[in-house]
Amino acid sequence: MLPGTTIIYIFTIIELTMKIQIAWLVPVFMAIVLITGCSPRAKYERKLQRETKSGIRHDSLFMGLYLGMTSKDFFTHCWALNKKGIIKQSDNNTSVEYQIEKELDHPAVMNFYPTFRDDRITEMPVRFKYRGWAPWNKKLSAGKLQRDVLQWYKKKYGYRFIKVDHPLRGSVYVKIDGNRRIAIFKSGELYVWAYFTDLSVSDTKDSDMAPENVPQDTIQ
Repeated sequence: MLPGTTIIYIFTIIELTMKIQIAWLVPVFMAIVLITGCSPRAKYERKLQRETKSGIRHDSLFMGLYLGMTSKDFFTHCWALNKKGIIKQSDNNTSVEYQIEKELDHPAVMNFYPTFRDDRITEMPVRFKYRGWAPWNKKLSAGKLQRDVLQWYKKKYGYRFIKVDHPLRGSVYVKIDGNRRIAIFKSGELYVWAYFTDLSVSDTKDSDMAPENVPQDTIQ
């Protein structure tokens, strides 16, 4: 049996060792918390929670369209824009087409068609491509187009976009204002999407940020 002084000495060593380990682990733990807490994804999640609980609505989209618009009003409004020569139907009549001449660095094509739930617009996927794109023409690449769309949208909707790394989409630039979320991301080497979502509709909250819901390039 060990003498009492030896036992006390052993426990003293153990206690000192544990204190040293804890003293070393605390700053490491705090650093991990700070890094993860300040990560773009964490900022996005905090912003998402804060804005969706705010009760503030930002329904404006573009060209007089808005979240919550009925299908009848959408078609009537698009018909009026078509008569003015502002928009037209796409080549295969599956979306609305707008020719971008001045808003971006190069002439581009914008196609859009909303998602309706209970006869109201809850999402608006918008697809961009630069006219004259070719694999060897880097100034018309999707990377360049994404940067240009981002700058355009910052001027139009505000500058506080958050860059979030998505497992399938890569770099996604996201802005949330009350119920309206805008997500800008690339699709291949040609297309860029701007995806508007009404977060007040429960089943759209994670629709455009979920990997399984990456929209296919069906809008022509």
